[in-house]
Amino acid sequence: MVITVDKLSDAPLYLQLRDSVIAGIAAGELRPGDALPSVRSLAEDLGINLHTVNKAYATLRDEGYVIMLGRRGAYVADAPADPAAGMGEAALEASLAKLATEFKASGGTREAFLAAAGRAAQDLD
Repeated sequence: MVITVDKLSDAPLYLQLRDSVIAGIAAGELRPGDALPSVRSLAEDLGINLHTVNKAYATLRDEGYVIMLGRRGAYVADAPADPAAGMGEAALEASLAKLATEFKASGGTREAFLAAAGRAAQDLD
């Protein structure tokens, strides 16, 4: 799996790294037990500060996507036995409501939002 960042994006680099790893897990490119690149090597490969990678990995750990094994590194965590232990429907609805509000504020329509959400959900299969 290739982890990339866009240094010209407005999105913080650590969130781009987080999102890239989560996308890899969702796509099946990263499986439970797979090792992630070391903080130092990923920072060097991407040309970013190692503290940025540390922050991304800490965020992924706090969200339950990875486990940290000290000096042995970061590994993809097992999926929770109960999917509700993850994001959960209430948190999903809150996130979608926020996105819908931002989309509407930028001139988008309900129909366009639902169409985009439908296309994104098709990638889950």
